Amino acid sequence: MSVDAVHDSVAQQEIEHEQAFVDRVYRQLDQSTRNAEALAREGHGRARLGHEGGLVERDAMVFQAAKRIATLNAAHEGLVFGRLDLDPERTPGEAPRYIGRIGLRDEHRDTLLIDWRAPAAAVFYQATAADPQGVVRRRVLRCAGARVVAVEDDLLDPDSGAADVLPVVGEGALMAQLSRARDRTMHSIVATIQAEQDRAIRAPGRGVVSISGGPGTGKTVVALHRAAFLLYSDRRRYETGGVLVVGPSGVFMRYIERVLPSLGETAVALRSLGEVVDGIRATRRDDPSVADVKGSVRMAELMRRTARQAVPGAPRELRVFYRDDNLVLGTHELGRVRRHLLAQGPRNRQVPRVAGALLDALWRQVTGERGRERGREEFDETLLGTAAFVDFVLTWWPALDATEVLAWLRDPDLLARVAQGVLSVDEQALLSKSWGPVREPSAYRVTPDDWSVEDVPLLDELRFTLGDVPERPAQDRDADYDPVAELFDANVPELSTVDDRSDRSGRARTSGAPRPSSRTEDDFFAHVLVDEAQDLTPMQWRMVGRRGRTATWTVVGDPAQSSWPVPEEAARAREEALGDKPRHEFHLSTNYRNSKEIYDFAAAYAERVGLAADLPNAVRETGVAPVERRVVDLRDGLRDAVAELLDAVEGTVGVVVPVARRAQVQGWVDEWGAGAQELAAAAAGGSQARLAVLTGLETKGLEFDGIVVVTPDEIEAESVTGRATLYVVLTRATQRMVTVTT
Repeated sequence: MSVDAVHDSVAQQEIEHEQAFVDRVYRQLDQSTRNAEALAREGHGRARLGHEGGLVERDAMVFQAAKRIATLNAAHEGLVFGRLDLDPERTPGEAPRYIGRIGLRDEHRDTLLIDWRAPAAAVFYQATAADPQGVVRRRVLRCAGARVVAVEDDLLDPDSGAADVLPVVGEGALMAQLSRARDRTMHSIVATIQAEQDRAIRAPGRGVVSISGGPGTGKTVVALHRAAFLLYSDRRRYETGGVLVVGPSGVFMRYIERVLPSLGETAVALRSLGEVVDGIRATRRDDPSVADVKGSVRMAELMRRTARQAVPGAPRELRVFYRDDNLVLGTHELGRVRRHLLAQGPRNRQVPRVAGALLDALWRQVTGERGRERGREEFDETLLGTAAFVDFVLTWWPALDATEVLAWLRDPDLLARVAQGVLSVDEQALLSKSWGPVREPSAYRVTPDDWSVEDVPLLDELRFTLGDVPERPAQDRDADYDPVAELFDANVPELSTVDDRSDRSGRARTSGAPRPSSRTEDDFFAHVLVDEAQDLTPMQWRMVGRRGRTATWTVVGDPAQSSWPVPEEAARAREEALGDKPRHEFHLSTNYRNSKEIYDFAAAYAERVGLAADLPNAVRETGVAPVERRVVDLRDGLRDAVAELLDAVEGTVGVVVPVARRAQVQGWVDEWGAGAQELAAAAAGGSQARLAVLTGLETKGLEFDGIVVVTPDEIEAESVTGRATLYVVLTRATQRMVTVTT
């Protein structure tokens, strides 16, 4: 029998042996699920006890059962992935430890499977050949559902007596993982985390953990595993307070969305930068020149000034007749009242005080004997019973939401007034072009599509500048509504409903658009994870920072990949967001993503154009160098390159284009898929398409088996940070890369 046949026979025997254990684990998983379902049924039965205690018990039992069922269901894929065989001299009599996505006990309450986050599992990631830590053999199990399809071993302590009797199979788990094809979602690589990565994952929970490193070093995966580890190690704190994961785009968030559930964690909010503010979901990106203006910290001052402006279309004069006096508050007097109110705090907090401030100003004008002798109390009562006065209050100082106030800046005259000394005329023109003209000057209507990703931090800035309207006490919320009485109630948020206010004032409110939540305190999280942190603008740092004032942080990034043109400004905003929390720095130095051939090509580009790039060591070679192709016809040349890569790799292929060419190239790809059977078949991978068309910025954080870069010189030239963007693009491929230009 040949050596290869012997190896295959041993590998098959080991797979069958591990399959027997995995089958046992899945039987226990099914039993645990049945136990949780029985607990839920028992909980529902408590509701029939007929007293309040039974209802409380029902809610608690059903809630806990539902959480357990969700955890068990999420763990089905790749439930068992690791095994540790320990040195019998150090741990005599101890059976092999099996590592999985969750922990399980058998029917005797003995440990069957160790949760990867548990201290007992740490050695699975930390042991090396230089420091085995009592581990003789580390095995990774590759499973398809509940079926073991391969095992990969690392012999860490060949000098141990146990090494002679332990078969060693495969080329090593990490290299096997790196050779796998990529699909549209990031796979958890919990089974192949290396020692330097594991140190960052298990870093101290308090303060800020910064994870840096060049492309392909696993920063994102490490950060997500750290979030799962924190939830495991201090569940009460992080599940109660919440974990916020912020990524650069919706494409990126869909790419990583399976990772945390696959690790047994679902209590996490995943939001792109266009979704950080509750009630707003923006996907459209502004042109780089516009984004540079909107991202600048100067916009904070612009939002502050805008929030203090008089409401467009509001009345400019209040005129009432009382007894013998004609009382008038003109533009000057109303401006004085507005400044007085704004000096007391955020605008919306003053809603309950507006009527009183106006009455004070009017009372000072009362000079007639009949008016004075009847006193202030009757004066207030009389005016509060006057429809004209109430309507004026409602219209002159309504509770404002951020989307409406930002829409005011569509008026170029108002924009010029508040931007004086803050933005140049050219910058104002860029904003006006971005937001478009006022469609209805008296209404300032907006729709969800009106806002870009870069507008979301501006909405958040306005939201916090305007403040929350004070809430009505809970005991009064269902009481009969009395708008006149509530004019002086400092605990009542509004004089009437939004619809009532719109009808009575004749001025339409924002409609058709989701609004930022008015409950700003609900946005605080116990932990904030920011990926691709080098790309956050100063305004985005202010937005994210508000949600992590008391949080612990994980910040992931590589400065050389930054798309923000003024890094010093962003660095100051970042420091303000993180505050004086203790810092823990971790640097990853090994590129596991790219083949050496591809990364050498990208690194040479970075050095040629003067990027101060962090150049990690690429550990894998394919023998296939990137191909640079010059073609006469871009459409035909691109089609040939795409067909070639789809045939050469099993996983995904990305077509990366300049922003200006995206629609054109997407149209070509759609035509090919419909008109060419062989290309359409190659581009289909099961239920998901293998082919994606993206811009350079959209590739942030993603990876593909093959990449076709369309007109790289145009990607480089499309913004002041185009060189960094192109460097990112050149580091997205794991196996093959082709550049196509005319």
